[in-house]
Parts: sequence; structure tokens; C-alpha cells
Amino acid sequence: MSKGSPISPALMATKSAGAPKAPERADRTADHAAVVADLAAVSPVLGPNNVVPPTVMTGSEAIVRSLEELGVDDIFGLPGGAILPTYDPLMASRMNHILVRHEQGAGHAAQGYAMVTGRVGVCIATSGPGATNLVTAIMDAHMDSVPLVAITGQVSSGVIGTDAFQEADIVGITMPITKHSFLVTDPNDIPHVMAEAFHLASTGRPGPVLVDIAKDAQQGQMTFSWPPKIDLPGYRPVTRGHNKQVREAARLIAAATKPVLYVGGGVVKAHAAAELRELAELTGAPVVTTLMARGVFPDSHPQHVGMPGMHGTVSAVTALQQSDLLITLGARFDDRVTGILKSFAPHAKVIHADIDPAEISKNRAADVPIVGSVKEIIPELTEAVRSQFESAGTPDLTTWWAFLNNLKETYPLGWTEPEDGLSAPQRVIERIGALTGPEAIYVAGVGQHQMWAAQFIKYERPHAWLNSGGAGTMGYAVPAAMGAKVGAPDRVVWAIDGDGCF
Repeated sequence: MSKGSPISPALMATKSAGAPKAPERADRTADHAAVVADLAAVSPVLGPNNVVPPTVMTGSEAIVRSLEELGVDDIFGLPGGAILPTYDPLMASRMNHILVRHEQGAGHAAQGYAMVTGRVGVCIATSGPGATNLVTAIMDAHMDSVPLVAITGQVSSGVIGTDAFQEADIVGITMPITKHSFLVTDPNDIPHVMAEAFHLASTGRPGPVLVDIAKDAQQGQMTFSWPPKIDLPGYRPVTRGHNKQVREAARLIAAATKPVLYVGGGVVKAHAAAELRELAELTGAPVVTTLMARGVFPDSHPQHVGMPGMHGTVSAVTALQQSDLLITLGARFDDRVTGILKSFAPHAKVIHADIDPAEISKNRAADVPIVGSVKEIIPELTEAVRSQFESAGTPDLTTWWAFLNNLKETYPLGWTEPEDGLSAPQRVIERIGALTGPEAIYVAGVGQHQMWAAQFIKYERPHAWLNSGGAGTMGYAVPAAMGAKVGAPDRVVWAIDGDGCF
């Protein structure tokens, strides 16, 4: 949307004086690293925390105004008939609309934005095929726990269910792949539904939420006020681990001679990199980081033994297989890590900490399950382990480390150079990482190039590696890289693509 688009006085009249103008882009992102470090403190619901007295406006104006009050700066979308009423007030908004060429691209761009900023990504599309084109991106966000709100237009409420032109039951279609899907037919419901959608997307296990809004609800009159009341009966994510379970986990860590910290993407989502490092250095245990956790523990750290699984390092795979204790943090025992479950880490006891109770013991039974945010669990576990070490002594991991270090030296990551004189693709990717450095953001498509980018670029910080891990969506990299650049314009962003993705 052009920043020079004319703004009507009528539209401007609906804008509260309390809604702050977006800061200049350079000012907003000059200290992006500091913002990321403080993400956990950001309110998921109130945005600028304005109190807006009752104001009469249209449903479309309420959608835009709700997004402003929720602190949204950037939206990725493609207009169409059923969502067109909302594009009129969007022209008058302080928010930046990024026009895409396909709705799936809007969804992936919103994912990339969310993954580098930690904020909810927002995409918008019309009804019917516009909405269904978002489904792959919504499923991708669901698999990788990305906070996403997808707003779709719907046919007018009076013709829903009649197979009207460009009608699709997008709520029914997306129900299995969202945290929740809303259908709005009353414009007065818009503020609280939008607030609830953002709350659901950004709390507990992050994920996508769909808000499908009938065209007549967008065009109808309503009375807007802020903040709305959030009413989500039964939705109370547990964030703090049970003290008894934490103490039992610490006891197992103190008794283990071959422990491994098995670290998944949940630690990235929880912004718990610093907490993880403190626990790792206290225990002295080797650390493996999954495909979705690359960078949350520095590759250069001597305790990092690599990425596990079918594309992992020998040292990481063997560490898991030979361990006597898996300290599993925000990981889900994915088949690409475990292979045949019954033969995976056969001698290991399992501590499993995760925000989502459905993941615990789903694939591998946990000896010590801990439900909660790893942001809170890891510091509690660190203190409990420290107490155990003070009373019972620190376990001797010398033999364990001698074994793993020998594997690292004997079987380093590498490749065979082509005999035709051309450069190996692994070398090209490694050079990209070496020349650009760890402050950049690397976004990969899906295929062999994805694995090479995960293996041969050195990751030293979280939120620097983006890929479609669970869904394996080809075509992800370019729009996700675009969204990442919008979210972090001060950082270099590489899109590494191939294998038919581009």
C-alpha cells in the first residue's frame, strides 16, 4: 500500500488521538537485539495500552483499530472482494501493509516476521480460494509453533452455507491446524475476538489462530471500546513447573554419568537461551540442538556436539544413543531425530519439560514429566541441580567427554569435493555463513540445501535460523526471508533456496 494514498477525513475521524504514530523504521529497529532479549516482557494483548472510550465505527474500522491497539506494525496480505471493506480503513492506518503476489506468501512472510521478532505475525486474505491459499502456511505455523493470526474475509452471514460465490468453510478447514478458529458475524464481537486471537497465538505453546469475518460484519456499524474483556474458559496454560518434578529431575541429573541436554525449538520460542547456557555449564553435559533449535546454544561452545537425527553429526547422534539420561527441553522426539522409536536411546531415562502437556510422553515415555514454560523451568532446575551438587558432589563426566570428543575429532562434518573442478554446494553455503557472520538471519527452503544450511553455517545466537521444520514446505524461504527483513531491517537476511523451491 502506498504511503502516499489519500486519507479521507471520515476515516481519520475514527482514529484515536491516543494511538501512537509508528516510529520511523530506523528508530524502531536500531536496537533490535535488545528488543528480542526483552520479548518475554511484551504484553500479548494490549499493545500500546490505550484506553479507548466507546466510539461508533464500522466493523472494518474496528478490525484495523484493534490491530493498532494490539501493537501491530506490519501486515502481509492480498486484497479481494470479501476483505475489501477492511482495506479502506487500512489505508488510513499507521500500520505498514506489504502486498504479496499469493496468499501463501503472505502466510510465510508473517511466519518469518514472527520468528525473528517474537511478535505475532499477521496475514490477511479474502474468502474462498484466498483463504484456502493460506492453509499451507497456517499448517506450517502449527507444526513449528509460530504465533500467527490469519484474518480472512467471508461471504455475508446471510448466505453462509449456501455455496455462495467464493465461499469456503475456512473455519472448518483450519480447525485441526490452529489453536482456535473464529467466525465473526456480529461487528460488535470484533474487538474481543481480535484480542483473544492474539492472546491465544502468543501464550502457552505459540501457534496460529484464524479470524474469519463476514463481509456484512465488516460493513456494519458497531461501538468500539478498548481494552475488551478476554473470555477464554478453560484456557490457562501452565508456565511454572511442579516443584516435586523439578527436584526429581535434579536428582537424576546428579546421578547420571552420561547425560545429554536434548534441546528443541521450544527453548527458542521461550527466549530461554541464557537460561539454557547457565544450566549446561553447571551440569557440564553435552548439548545437542535440533533443526528448530539451531543457534539457541552457540556452535562454538565446547559443550555443543551438534545437531541430532538423520542429518546430524556422528557425535550428536551417538551421544543420544549412548546416554543414560536425556534432559529434554522443548523438544518433541520427532521421527527425524529418533528414527525407530523402540531403538532410540534404549538405556536412557527421560526428563521431558515442555509447555504443551500433549507432547510429553506422546512418542517417548517420560520418567520425569515437567509441564510448563522452559523459560521458568530451566532456572528452577538449575537451582535444584546446584543444591544437589553441593550436597552430593558433581558427577564425573570425564570418560563420557573423552568418548564424545574422540567422535568429534574422528567424524567431523565435511564433504567430498567434486572431481570436475566445480565448487561443492556445501562449500558455497559455508562461505556464505563465514563471510556474513552470526549476526545475519539465514532462511532456508526445504530439501538437501536446507540440511546443508543447518549443518555448515555456524549459528551463535537464536532467531538467526529460519526454516520449515515440521511441515517441510517448499517455497517457504523467499517469503519468510521477506518477512524476516521487514521485522529486522537492520540485519542481513539470506534466503538459501534450491531443489525446486524457488
